[in-house]
Amino acid sequence: MKKITQLICVLLTVASMNAQQEKGIMGYNNWLNNWTEFKPNKVEYGEANQILAGNISVNTKLLKRNVYVLQGNVYVTNNAVLTIEPGTLIIGDFETKGTLVVTKGAQIIADGLETDPIVFTSNRSQKKAGDWGGIVLLGDAPINKFGNVGSYNLDLDPTLTTYGGDNVAGNSGILRYVRIEFAGKKVKGVDSFNGLTAAGVGSKTILDNVMVSYSGGDSFAFFGGDVNASKLVSYKSINDDFKFTQGVQCRLFNTLAVRSSYLSSNKDGSRCFEVKSFEKKNETDFTKKQTLVAATNITMLNDSENIKADIQAGLVKEAVYVAESASLEMKRSVISGFNPAVLLDSKIEINDANLKKIKFEEMFFNLCNGNIFTEYNSNNEDLESWYGNSVFFNVYSQSTNKETFIDIANPKKPDYRLQLGKITASSGNR
Repeated sequence: MKKITQLICVLLTVASMNAQQEKGIMGYNNWLNNWTEFKPNKVEYGEANQILAGNISVNTKLLKRNVYVLQGNVYVTNNAVLTIEPGTLIIGDFETKGTLVVTKGAQIIADGLETDPIVFTSNRSQKKAGDWGGIVLLGDAPINKFGNVGSYNLDLDPTLTTYGGDNVAGNSGILRYVRIEFAGKKVKGVDSFNGLTAAGVGSKTILDNVMVSYSGGDSFAFFGGDVNASKLVSYKSINDDFKFTQGVQCRLFNTLAVRSSYLSSNKDGSRCFEVKSFEKKNETDFTKKQTLVAATNITMLNDSENIKADIQAGLVKEAVYVAESASLEMKRSVISGFNPAVLLDSKIEINDANLKKIKFEEMFFNLCNGNIFTEYNSNNEDLESWYGNSVFFNVYSQSTNKETFIDIANPKKPDYRLQLGKITASSGNR
């Protein structure tokens, strides 16, 4: 009998060691370890010894032994492939606002390693959001604009910035174990660049383990295309963490967005997810697919010390905004510390057809000032009734972030996975 008891204890111990979170970012281990950096302004990256400038029109390889400075707008053109060795450092030039544009037909192969990530950062001693441009990937996958073509020019060369086409399985290359820090320069009178802009990017493009921190624009922006992405990290962006528009079909998995109450660039506030079908209605072809985001195991949190006070002070906005004609299917995800968790565009009529396009299932809503509302309408009983139905298995809680996540206070290796047992201990009351 004693042996059986010991065996049961061993099995229970093994089971608990191998248990993993079902909601939010997941994994038996903390996949943020080794390749991420949560204090990039404290890192001494060294001086550049090579210049990247102008057009890269032939296959080119960047080597780890060099440090590259990205000067001005650098275009990978002529169907060329830019390959970057693991561990390579590319520094965006502040003076010329360095930006890397991978044009339609070209590719970037930035395939880093967990122990040797590829880093794009700023060359300023006092690094700040918006120090340089960012990375722009342009592909030939479908978008919902008339003519199936868009242009991402801001202050770029309009002849080199078209995107869109009919190649759903387009391949713009690989970004894996890559960090993009302090990007998102502001273009006067136009807009800000983003950490990573993916426009018309096709499904064979690999976006995996990419961290964008302290972006002056959005961290990740998807303009049309057909996108698979996992293990993306947006950390303390000035604007939105993830922007989806122009009919993108996106499947996003195991991804993290960490916001600060005190960072926001626009009058509407900044969000973790902004899901739209278009920027300009008169340029949009509604016979084409409109934006559809299928997001699973996402963790979104506001990591401020006193969220309730920040909410009262009006510093905190919603985590997720869904605009008219866009679809969002969010499952097994965590939204913690927002005001409210989700906001629907006032143009979305609340009916069965529209609510079936906007799904929240097996969610963990925590520490939010209300869960799901329509813009400008404080009465959300119909939405609470719909999404609170037991068939969706949504859970509601009011725990602190410290109680909710494993170890978010660790400055070097924070762990944003949900504490095991957190969900079973939570109340189902809203």
